[in-house]
Amino acid sequence: MPVMLKPVDVAVIGTGAAGGTALWPLANAGLKVVAIEAGPRATVRDYPFDEVRNDVRDTMAKWKSNWEVPTSRPNPNVAATRPLGAVGPMMNAVGGTSIHWMTQSWRFLPWNFKMVSESIKRYGANAIPKDCTSIDWPFDYAEIEPYYDKHEYFAGVSGQAGNVQGTINPLGNVFEGPRRRPYPLPALRRSGFTQMIANAARAQGLHPYPGPAGIRSKAYRGKAGCTYCGFCGWTGCYTNAKNQTNVDYIPPAEKTKNLTVVPMADALSIEVDADGRASGVLYRKGNVEYFQPAKVVVLAAYTYGNVRLLLLSTSKAYPKGLSNNHGQVGRHYIAHGLGSAGATGWFRGRRLNRYSGTLGQFTAFDDFDADNFDHTGLGFIGGGMCSATMEAKPIGTANAVPPSVARWGSAWKSWLAQNADSVGGLGAQLDVLAYEGNYLDLDPSTRDNLGRPVVRITFDFHEQEYRMSNYIADKLVEVLKAAGAAEVWKGVPGPRALSTHAFGGTRMGDSPDLNVVDRWGMSHEVPNLAILGGSTFCSAAGRNPTQTIHALAWRTADHIVKNFASITG
Repeated sequence: MPVMLKPVDVAVIGTGAAGGTALWPLANAGLKVVAIEAGPRATVRDYPFDEVRNDVRDTMAKWKSNWEVPTSRPNPNVAATRPLGAVGPMMNAVGGTSIHWMTQSWRFLPWNFKMVSESIKRYGANAIPKDCTSIDWPFDYAEIEPYYDKHEYFAGVSGQAGNVQGTINPLGNVFEGPRRRPYPLPALRRSGFTQMIANAARAQGLHPYPGPAGIRSKAYRGKAGCTYCGFCGWTGCYTNAKNQTNVDYIPPAEKTKNLTVVPMADALSIEVDADGRASGVLYRKGNVEYFQPAKVVVLAAYTYGNVRLLLLSTSKAYPKGLSNNHGQVGRHYIAHGLGSAGATGWFRGRRLNRYSGTLGQFTAFDDFDADNFDHTGLGFIGGGMCSATMEAKPIGTANAVPPSVARWGSAWKSWLAQNADSVGGLGAQLDVLAYEGNYLDLDPSTRDNLGRPVVRITFDFHEQEYRMSNYIADKLVEVLKAAGAAEVWKGVPGPRALSTHAFGGTRMGDSPDLNVVDRWGMSHEVPNLAILGGSTFCSAAGRNPTQTIHALAWRTADHIVKNFASITG
């Protein structure tokens, strides 16, 4: 029998960008909260300047609890396999992957929330592929805008506004939705490379701007500003200048004395009472099982963890998994098209100095994102934000050589000695659609160290995504050539099934027949269960999801606080 603990108001599973953000408004409102986290507490000692440790071996990802990395396959006719080596920056820790995320801190564009209806309105019903299951979000940009603003000012996001209350500033993103006020901090400083790309893009008639970063460009609310050390993505910040929930949200929540964080605790299941309402969380810490009773349960264990825990939480009331009586848990899975539409240029004889600075120090343009360009006759909808970043490292650039150069041997070494600092690229994040054949379920043969099945990903690109990849990559080639690249080459388009930008599986929407949670992130079937994170997204959008995850988590937490009596019955 598990050890029975004292009941609390709210039990939160996961403390990353989603769960960690929600802890502050919940605890600050006076609710008694327990946060159950599978990983340890990290310190700045865990953030060394070491490319091998961080980028190649991804040592922090080894904190991923019980080796629960998903398996993947393109379709049901192929056996699912698990990737070897590093799997990208996904980890368990107090603060989660907000510790070593890549810091691009975006708001979604207004179009992203109404992608399906707006595409049909402009291009007709045939614009949506027949097997696509994408839907509009149940609310619009204006409804989430206040929560974007809350996060930006609470954590300290750096950027250049392009639309303040309808007034357009060409120095910022002219395509962005209206914001109530500018960013709290100026954009990170420019570099020779990012300015060179900005100049080339502008010469092509595009609209470049310094991208927003979840890094404080100067001291803010008692926290340090960026030192441009060159080691930011794939690891935490040694000065705590980076937006991390273990720096920005969890400490003030703990100071309220209303929050208790339980690290190194694996959530095993969410239990329900005789009425089918969530009654608490069963978890394992060491070799002991505990049951944490709670009036409300908040599931924030990332897309894969959310789906997995729901499917593992079977009961008489939910034989197919918690909140899955409508069969929607795991459906509508999307992985961003990361790395699929990209181009790299060799700038002969020009030192780009990309080894200094951070990934958050970048030039971006939105001309090929959303519906910011005419898609007539292109065979796809949507697009992706395009960007050129800093934070190159020796091992990474050693693999970035033109097709005309050998990949090994003395010729390769000679070329690198002369040109390693003369290579730079542009990439886009593609707005991949949801399809009937892309989904998450439990792998029947692969299990974690505790004997529980891991998530199985079934995911592949469709013609829509390949057309988008090729179209945008061609545009990026043009920009690099305009910047003076002597040789330009494109990446090979294709899916990345296991992704740090994973969406769907517990989708948000008004209909319980097609979605798992409602517009507030509350389960349609379990009224006192909230689900947070990218798993609730209706679409991927063509940009990083992190700030939208923060905003939605705060919004759901506020909803719980305001409606606690009715939610708890």
